[in-house]
Amino acid sequence: MPGHAIITGGSSGIGLAAAKQLCSRGVSVSLVARNRDKLAAAREMLLAAANGQVAVQTFSADVRDPDGLKQAIASAVDSLGPPGWGICSAGIVIPGTFVKQTLRDHEDQWRTNYLGSLQFAHFILPHLEKSSRPRLVLIASGAAFAGLYGYSSYGPAKFAVRGLAESLRVELKPRNVSVTIAFPGDTDTPQLRSELKLRPKVTSQLASGVGVMSPDAVAKGIIAAAERGDFQVTFGWQLRLLARTHSLIAPLLRSYQDRLVKRSGEDL
Repeated sequence: MPGHAIITGGSSGIGLAAAKQLCSRGVSVSLVARNRDKLAAAREMLLAAANGQVAVQTFSADVRDPDGLKQAIASAVDSLGPPGWGICSAGIVIPGTFVKQTLRDHEDQWRTNYLGSLQFAHFILPHLEKSSRPRLVLIASGAAFAGLYGYSSYGPAKFAVRGLAESLRVELKPRNVSVTIAFPGDTDTPQLRSELKLRPKVTSQLASGVGVMSPDAVAKGIIAAAERGDFQVTFGWQLRLLARTHSLIAPLLRSYQDRLVKRSGEDL
């Protein structure tokens, strides 16, 4: 498998865990993220874990900035060659009810979660196609299957990522590019810890009982699915059920949320 992977959001969370999985297989990685200090720490950790058997390079860029992202990808390719893996893990979530959130909240999540994925796919594709077995991985969310209370700014962006992946799957198959989209639930990342402070009561009740996965477990599942050429990977029986039946159970889910909202007495 040795080769090259370019990973956005690679300084922490699922992106960093995916880098660990690939480095353990001998794949060199290029990490793209905003924070230089976190990138440096991630690089040291990966090099130590791999005993120097792989190359790890970092690029400070924001997926919302197309020029910076394009340059980071080009620089990574110049250094380590065309990637066999492109993993878009950069994302943010700011939960809250629609009437309380600002337009900036919506814009930031749209630009990071959807446009960041779109721009990454657009810029990396010409380089991926030069690999013998190219894989493109996008990260969505369980919130991409149904409208959920507290995610009116986050959910639509992840819905869009799912739609993008559906189209890329059929368009890129003749070009020999395998597309995988992941739908993780709550994962023990710095992002989740920030999110929990902002979640409305009803949103927390919806998430209760689903559990929290480790980034390593999620990354392991994503890499394994992409290696098999699977299009979709979900985690836990609840998300697997939602992935298969979301159109059918959407009315039931809406009704359940209506009851939760009514009982909560939450100030909308």
